[in-house]
Amino acid sequence: MTSSPTKKRVTRWNAADYAANSVVQQAWARELIARLNLRGDEHVLDVGCGDGKVSAEIAQAVPRGSVVGIDASPQMIKFARAAFPSGKIANLKFEVMDARKIRLTQFSNRFMADSPSPPPKEERVEVRSSMVSDSKPLSPPGRGEGVELRPERTSSCPPIHPDEKFDLVFSNATLHWVDDHQAFLRRAAACLHSAGRLAVSCGGKGNAQDVFVALRPEMRLKRWREFFRKMDKPYFFHSPDSYEKWLPRFGFKSLGVRLSPKDAIYDGRKSFIAWLRTTWLPYVQRVPENLREHFIGAVVDRYLAKHPPDDTGRVHVRMVRLEIDAVKVTSDV
Repeated sequence: MTSSPTKKRVTRWNAADYAANSVVQQAWARELIARLNLRGDEHVLDVGCGDGKVSAEIAQAVPRGSVVGIDASPQMIKFARAAFPSGKIANLKFEVMDARKIRLTQFSNRFMADSPSPPPKEERVEVRSSMVSDSKPLSPPGRGEGVELRPERTSSCPPIHPDEKFDLVFSNATLHWVDDHQAFLRRAAACLHSAGRLAVSCGGKGNAQDVFVALRPEMRLKRWREFFRKMDKPYFFHSPDSYEKWLPRFGFKSLGVRLSPKDAIYDGRKSFIAWLRTTWLPYVQRVPENLREHFIGAVVDRYLAKHPPDDTGRVHVRMVRLEIDAVKVTSDV
């Protein structure tokens, strides 16, 4: 007798909750964008755009270019389209797409006013300004003051056609969710111009280790363990060695791959709980909804017992980012 394969659980994002509690991820994205020294005419693919606010900042930094934000979550794309409609930022579009299955032809005519891409059919999305503008917008080097997201924003950028490619593939706080990074690199190379750039920051080897130390023993307790049986590996934290090996395989020259320690800071217990609730979904969503807050609270208690808040009440988490900077050097992939 053979057992039937276990159906893989699908993570369902609460886009509004994430948008309201992703200040740390947005700050890291701004650090990454600031190092790009954008000219302003680049065509950019933002892989794992989430709620769209980082894509919107990039679009403002490339007024003569364009940005396409993609995400595998229909909930995220629904939210992003509502938060940043084409009438406000004309050189920005969003598409539902898997990072492992990027297809350039799906971007055809995305900036033609008479051919909008329909949003996923879901519940109505309510967007509050605090969700998409929680701090001052990015001011890239040499571009003066921060760029505001203005309703009157217009763009003369041409539509992207199937035979056109991107100048930059950008990804922040996303690829550690992707189980096949080589598939991503293959598709990223295929949609980049020769000499196009790859700029990535994601969770790297050793990321959030102290949180896992608090999480795992709680999962093993009798009251929770039935919910975590046969759990797939949810995150994929790689080392620079892996990428230094993979990049040339897909036509990239490494300009630098490194692990970068980061101190993620949350304004107290409530903010720390919100981060766990909105981004540790593979664990949280296994627990029945009526027990989730209790489970998260128990994990937080374990964490704070070993890592208490600082003198100002803020909670610190030691994170490790894998930062990848590369250029496409071959025309074939």
